[in-house]
Amino acid sequence: MNCHDLDFNISRLGRCRIPSPLSGVRFVRNDERVLYPSDASAIEACVAEGKPLPAFEAAGPREQIYFDPSKLKCGIVTCGGLCPGLNDVIRAIVLSLFHHYGVATVFGFRYGYEGLTHRHGHRPLELTPRAVADLHQKGGTLLGSSRGPQDVSEMVDTLERMNVGILFAIGGDGTLRGAQAVTEEIGRRNLKIAVIGIPKTIDNDISNVQNSFGFETAVSEARTAVYSANAEAEGARNGIGLVKLMGRESGFIAAYASLAHSEVNFCLVPEVPFTLDGLLAALKRRIESRGHAVIVVAEGAGQDLVERPRETDASGNVRLGDIGIFLRDMIPARLKNLGMDVTLKYIDPSYTIRSMPANAHDSVFCLLLGHHAVHAGMTGRTNMLVGFWKNEFTHVPIPLAAFERKRIDPEGRLWSNVLASTGQPKEMM
Repeated sequence: MNCHDLDFNISRLGRCRIPSPLSGVRFVRNDERVLYPSDASAIEACVAEGKPLPAFEAAGPREQIYFDPSKLKCGIVTCGGLCPGLNDVIRAIVLSLFHHYGVATVFGFRYGYEGLTHRHGHRPLELTPRAVADLHQKGGTLLGSSRGPQDVSEMVDTLERMNVGILFAIGGDGTLRGAQAVTEEIGRRNLKIAVIGIPKTIDNDISNVQNSFGFETAVSEARTAVYSANAEAEGARNGIGLVKLMGRESGFIAAYASLAHSEVNFCLVPEVPFTLDGLLAALKRRIESRGHAVIVVAEGAGQDLVERPRETDASGNVRLGDIGIFLRDMIPARLKNLGMDVTLKYIDPSYTIRSMPANAHDSVFCLLLGHHAVHAGMTGRTNMLVGFWKNEFTHVPIPLAAFERKRIDPEGRLWSNVLASTGQPKEMM
C-alpha cells in the first residue's frame, strides 16, 4: 500500500478543556508528528509533488485533557498468548493513572475479553498501586488471558454499567480488531468511552509498529537454546542442533536470534519457502565441510511440508503443523539414506520464553508504553494504539495496525543480513 493511502488521523471523543495535573514534564503539542517514510527520496518526492508528508501523531502528555480524573474509572484487559512484559504494562498503566493523574479506580478484567461478559462469571480485580507494586518482577499476567471473540454488545454493556471511561486493551492483531469493534459499538450508542490499545505480540508482527514489547526479551532468552544446540552439535560426530522458536506468519524472532547468535547456520522462516531436499543438500554440504550444524526454525515455516490439523484455535487461526518435530524426524532418516549418519538434538523453548519476566530494555519500553497509553486516553483519543516508529512513540489508528501482519521482506536488508550471517544459500528449493 502506498504511504499516501494510509490514514494517520486519530479519533477523539471531544475537545480537551481540563488543565492537566501533570507538572515538570515536557508537554507534546497536538501538531507534533513523526515522519512515516525515512528514505530521503520518498520525502523529496512528496515535497516535489506538493503532498503533505505522511506522519504519525506524536505520543506524550498534553497540556489539556478530556476526562476529569476525579470522576474517571478505567479498565485494563490482557488477551492472547503470554508475552514477557505484560505485567510491566499493567503496572505502568495503574501507577500512571494514580500518580500522574489522580485516577482512583482502575479495574482489571479477568481472562481477556471474557472478563467483560457476564456469562463467564469473572469478577474484575480492583488494581491499586499496592496491588501492582512488585508486578514487574513476575512473568505472565496478573489478569489472566484468553483467546477468541466475545459478544461486543455485552462487553460495552459492562463498560457502561461500571461507568468505565477508558479501556486499555493489551494484545495482538485479534485483540486490536476486537477493540475496534468495541469502539464502533460505543460510537453507535453515543457513549464517551475511549479505547486505547497497547500492541502485544511476541512475534513483532503488528503493522506500522517498529517494535512490540517482549520481542527483545524473547530474542535474548532464545540465547540459551541456541547455545545449547550449538554445544550439542559440536559435541557429536556429524552433530545437528535444531531449535524451534515462535513465529506463526512472521519470522522475526528466528531471524534476530540467528543474528544475535552467529553459531546458527540455517534460519527457516515462514516468508521464505524451502523444500526438504533443498535443505538437506545444503545441510549435508555444511556438515561435510564443518562437521556440525545449527538450525533455527520459526514455528510457521515449511507448512507446505507438514500435515496440518484441519481446525482453528479460539482466535480463528489455523492450527499449524509441527515443523520442529517434522524436521527432527525427517533430517536424520533422509540423511542416512544419503549415506550420512547424524546425531540431532531438538530444543523447543517456546513456552519457557513466553512466561519469562521482561529484561531491562523491555521493562523500560513497557513502562513508557503504559505511560503514553494513559496520556492518550486522558485526552479522549480512541480507537488507537501506542506505537513505536523510528525510535519515537506514536499514536497509530487501530485500522492502520490491524489490516495486515508485518512480515520479513525476503529481498530486504534484514533477510540479507541473515543470509550473510548464516552462510545458507539464498534459495533451498
